[in-house]
Amino acid sequence: MLLEGKVAIVSGIGPGMGRDISLAFAREGADVALGGRTAAKLEALAAEVEALGRRALPVVCDIADEAACAAAVDRVAAELGRVDVLVNNAYDGGDAKAFVDADLDDWRRTMEVNLFGTLAMTRAAVPHLEASGDGRVIMINTMSTQRIQPRWGAYAASKGALATVTKTLAMELGPKGIRVNGIHPGYIYGDSVEWYFNHLAEKRGITFQEVYDEVASETCLGYLPHSEEIAGTAVYFASPLARPVTGQMIGVNAGHWFNG
Repeated sequence: MLLEGKVAIVSGIGPGMGRDISLAFAREGADVALGGRTAAKLEALAAEVEALGRRALPVVCDIADEAACAAAVDRVAAELGRVDVLVNNAYDGGDAKAFVDADLDDWRRTMEVNLFGTLAMTRAAVPHLEASGDGRVIMINTMSTQRIQPRWGAYAASKGALATVTKTLAMELGPKGIRVNGIHPGYIYGDSVEWYFNHLAEKRGITFQEVYDEVASETCLGYLPHSEEIAGTAVYFASPLARPVTGQMIGVNAGHWFNG
């Protein structure tokens, strides 16, 4: 029960990382506020959290709306009593176009969610995190800040900016007792990666398993981790085990690439 008595906000609730982090937190004793744009998804996950014996609060919120972020965080503090942890998981995947073919307004929209939306959620949470005496902000980032690939420029640029601002926030919020860290997964094995690998297999005339084995062979451990495993690092950052840790990034990727 590493998070007993804590209240966490997890944004970007869906079938993958947001869900698994929320359930991992609940198993460790935290009450969880669930942020996202689809009420049905939030309510379904809230039932799963409550089945684990914890309180759950579904909050419909678009993080690109700064006023909505402030209202959402204040509601969580009012209804659950406090805010100890903020997990910024909501994201926009970008346009998947080469730079010369891209509309820069699409890049701006991606930046609005991945950088400015995350900053809006974080700024709204700061007074509550400071009041907790041991606040934590966890940025769900990506391997794309380190492992550059073509056509992912909008996404990589926004997340690269987030990686830099994570360090800035660690310095500026440290005196308030708030730790700020980033998790950088590689491929997260699940439905979306399965779809992508099947697409690559069809395009290349090979099997899904051949594509998976090819990518997995690039990792030190020979496999691609599921979001359930990656959620454990979020538990670590939120827990007393990470009390002296701030301004750091952890690549949670089975050794697909190394920081630096």
